[in-house]
Amino acid sequence: MSYSGRSVFQNMPPVVKNLIIINVIMLLATFVFKGAMHVDLTRKLGLFYFESSNFRPYQLISHIFMHGGLTHLFFNMFALFIFGRVLEQVWGSKRFFIYYFFTGLGAAALHSFVNFIEIKAAMSNLTPEQIALVKSEGVAVFEMGKNYADQGMAALNIMLNIPTVGASGAVFGLLLAFGMYFPNTELMIMFIPYPIKAKYFVIGYGVIELFLGFSKLNSGVAHFAHLGGMLFGFILIKIWKKQRTNFY
Repeated sequence: MSYSGRSVFQNMPPVVKNLIIINVIMLLATFVFKGAMHVDLTRKLGLFYFESSNFRPYQLISHIFMHGGLTHLFFNMFALFIFGRVLEQVWGSKRFFIYYFFTGLGAAALHSFVNFIEIKAAMSNLTPEQIALVKSEGVAVFEMGKNYADQGMAALNIMLNIPTVGASGAVFGLLLAFGMYFPNTELMIMFIPYPIKAKYFVIGYGVIELFLGFSKLNSGVAHFAHLGGMLFGFILIKIWKKQRTNFY
């Protein structure tokens, strides 16, 4: 019996396969545009806070296909390959497609809501003049590779003018779905020598993300986007079950 990466790719269900292809292409395009044309696609297609001057509605979708580098892309696409192909084979391509983007949008919604709370809290500690300065000049400050010396202004500038990218929210939605429908499947996790049942892995990961989100540890990661993907995935699965459709 012969086995090759090519045969695995050919046998991959269509939505998962095309999502991986598009994500890889978008990262390559990010490198090419930035190197050859000095155009930063991340700032065009990443998701900005809705009150930022850089926000565009299409970013709610486009940010799902953008990644911060090869490592970020690899881990998201690896998880999409491992969990997504199983779910697409069980659900069918149409339902998988709906679920993937519903959880991706749900991740963006919860992340933006948390940002809203954090930004309003940050603004309450600044003067109107400081807020206006960040809104008008914050992007230019970043383009010079700098940020404000004042901690409050610096934090506000980051929240307003640093975009969120990645398929992690949708991927966490897939992880949640896998844990719900294959709870006793044993997973081998890197750096852990013993197999862990999917249901315990999902619960543990969710608790860790919740802790990191509230503790502000590893603050460069959108933890509430991950939780949003899981939350909206749970909601959609419950809706589908309640409708008693042909759902396995």
